[in-house]
Amino acid sequence: MNPARRVALGIGLVAVLTLVGSAGYMLIEHMSFLDALYMTVITITTVGYEEVKPLDTAGRLFTIAIIFVGVGTAYYVFAAITEVVVSGQFREFVGKNTMNRKIQHLEGHVILVGYGRFGRVVADQLKDDRHTLVVIEVNPELEPELARSGLFYIIGSALDETVLEAAGILHASEIVVATASDPDNVFISLSARGRNPAIRIHARAETEAGLRHLELAGADRVISSYHFSAYRIAAAIARPSVVDFLTLVLPGGSEETSLEEVKVPPHSALIGMTITAIERANARLRVVGLKRGNDPISIIPDEQTTVAAGDLIVVLGARESLERLASSAS
Repeated sequence: MNPARRVALGIGLVAVLTLVGSAGYMLIEHMSFLDALYMTVITITTVGYEEVKPLDTAGRLFTIAIIFVGVGTAYYVFAAITEVVVSGQFREFVGKNTMNRKIQHLEGHVILVGYGRFGRVVADQLKDDRHTLVVIEVNPELEPELARSGLFYIIGSALDETVLEAAGILHASEIVVATASDPDNVFISLSARGRNPAIRIHARAETEAGLRHLELAGADRVISSYHFSAYRIAAAIARPSVVDFLTLVLPGGSEETSLEEVKVPPHSALIGMTITAIERANARLRVVGLKRGNDPISIIPDEQTTVAAGDLIVVLGARESLERLASSAS
């Protein structure tokens, strides 16, 4: 049995023994509840304080039975507690409670449902991009790996809404539903939308039916891993140079260059600047896209376009230039 469960079992036995002992003294020796409780406690703990009153034969026999059972139970509890502390489970328990409290105070974080092969790639990329991530994984065998990763995590099924709540669904900005089951992904997407109407849902689909059902369920983006892989292979044959270029500029592809997006907040230094001015102020950087409000994204925006608060600009360039632009935008 798990040592933590042994501790709980032992404490339960002590509580039951205390109640039984108190009831026994009240019936056999006609003591008050407080006197009976006192006698039971000093007998179980073997502290040897004075008896409330002299016991008759029945009372003494009952006390002997309480001592044998009580001492055995107490040793069982102490042994289980010692095992928990020595094995590190106590530290693990405290660490989990601390992590759960931190999760409840998160806002604007990303929830990832499923830490399989697909989910690990998503988690690694989001971690590299410094997103705050909470992983929900149903398989307890993956807990050691999650603990080593340093990520916030919850072991449980996202089909249970209490697990989604424990992951901070009410305050999360995005959720990635990446289990290997289309029906589970549809149900989780519906639950997430019901708990947080403003959350953005990114879902994985395994079949064509799964794609349609996830879109009907309200997922903002549905990704078919086999479709993407097939397109990538076909493109590598038909347009190899384009694929090589995308491999280099997409996040994680190269240490020198990258393709990033920059949000222009209110009072940003970029407000009022033209695309040309931004490119001139940042060497080795090009603005390749601009999205304003609900308008479709503009690819290669006009060089005289003026940046406004709330705009999202997509930039390609050297990492140093991208970091400098992000710093000036904030």
